[in-house]
Amino acid sequence: MLGNQQTPGRNLSRDALASLVVFLVALPLCMGIAIASGMPPAKGIITGIIGGLVVGFLAGSPLQVSGPAAGLVVLVFDLINRHGLEALGPVLLLAGLMQLVAGLTRLGAWFRVTSPAVVYGMLAGIGILIVLSQLHVMLDAKPAASGLSNLLAFPGAALTAAGQWNGSGSGAQAALIGLLTIASMWLWEKFRPQPLRFLPGALIGVTLATLASLWLALDIRRVEVPNNLADAIDWVTFADLGMLANAELVVAALALAFIASAETLLSAAAVDRMHNGPRSHFDRELGAQGIGNLLCGAVGALPMTGVIVRSSANVQAGATSRASTIFHGLWLLAFVAALPFVLKLVPVASLAGVLVFTGVKLADPKSLTGLKRYGRAPMAIYALTALMIVATDLLTGVLVGFGLSIAFLAVKAAQLKVSLTYREDQPDQADLRLVGAATFLRVPQLTKVLEQVKPGTTLHVPLERVSYIDHACMELLEDWGRTQASNGMRLVIEPKALERRLEGQAPAGQTVMST
Repeated sequence: MLGNQQTPGRNLSRDALASLVVFLVALPLCMGIAIASGMPPAKGIITGIIGGLVVGFLAGSPLQVSGPAAGLVVLVFDLINRHGLEALGPVLLLAGLMQLVAGLTRLGAWFRVTSPAVVYGMLAGIGILIVLSQLHVMLDAKPAASGLSNLLAFPGAALTAAGQWNGSGSGAQAALIGLLTIASMWLWEKFRPQPLRFLPGALIGVTLATLASLWLALDIRRVEVPNNLADAIDWVTFADLGMLANAELVVAALALAFIASAETLLSAAAVDRMHNGPRSHFDRELGAQGIGNLLCGAVGALPMTGVIVRSSANVQAGATSRASTIFHGLWLLAFVAALPFVLKLVPVASLAGVLVFTGVKLADPKSLTGLKRYGRAPMAIYALTALMIVATDLLTGVLVGFGLSIAFLAVKAAQLKVSLTYREDQPDQADLRLVGAATFLRVPQLTKVLEQVKPGTTLHVPLERVSYIDHACMELLEDWGRTQASNGMRLVIEPKALERRLEGQAPAGQTVMST
């Protein structure tokens, strides 16, 4: 399934140029997402390299770029906080295996059967949590384990930093660098010149902030990367795999696999809408992501997904094939191997500023207003999903969102309009019209209408506009017909409609009635 792909080769020069743009976007994000997840920056770069070299070669979505994603920051941070860094490898191995099996068994399309209200609410909740945690990192402080704790602790941390604006405290200096990064990204997005539109705002912000911190000789935290990237690899051992006997870690792997798969395939669908080239093969893409996460788990790196920011940059830069994604992985590998000392100059607060900016965009309220045209229910699902993620955790919030979506669908599916109309030319003839789904939930409503039928009436029940009728409603109608026969009433259920909806309950062409 993962084979039979075209070898990247067409328009190689365009793909090489596009890959440089993607590399410039990916480098600060790989490091920033790793730090936000509670891991060394090199772990994020390793994931980016695997996402380029391995997943880029196997991918079913030609122009999608894979790497560490902001959408998994909260889940990874919580996992490491609860079970330690050594738990991530086994969990990611299991999650990758789940994705691979799902791709091989052609379940890719099912991961897209997710309510947009839940997806947007999940992204909004993740965005809020990223902002709340990275605001502390911008002050050179350590974030708390939960969103609420970060929210409650921030005023005190901000006041402490505000008292250090004389330059004597690293918190105030780091905050200055973080704010400079955010301001640079915002200004670049708003006013960047057309000839330089290919340069990403994150790179501009981090570069300016780094140069400013060096010029001012600020004593703040900077990125720590090993001189040899191999030193950042922590191979998973058989002893580590024994941790999967903990049911909580198995649930975490399932949550990671589902969220990573949903984010990947939603991103792939969005990328398809950006270009006119070959469409994505979702099962192949899912299988490729599984292999990528298996490798990331084996070397103790961050989990990966298909990411929309890098993918959109890839399309906009003119990429034509998977070669661009593969090349971007090569640039990451070459840069960290040849110039690790450059990365060590980058302030951690600047990368936190990049993540704050990214988190604000994830929590964009425009998504909520976009759901408004579908009614209040999707807006409520969006808001409650986001709030539950912030108040509890990512998995609980997503499950609440799914539960609300299912409940909403159940209510919608069980809606039934019932009307009783007497014929003007035949006063003893009436029509009981049903529109919607006639389920056991609507038995009381149907009973109330049947009580209004006058003695001596022949009641016709056409089912042309009934999407579904269950045994409880049919039995109610038949019982009514039998018990009301003494009052001179007759029940006539239209035969053709009945044939379509109640297979096996009546022979073809037979009218079901009680007299």
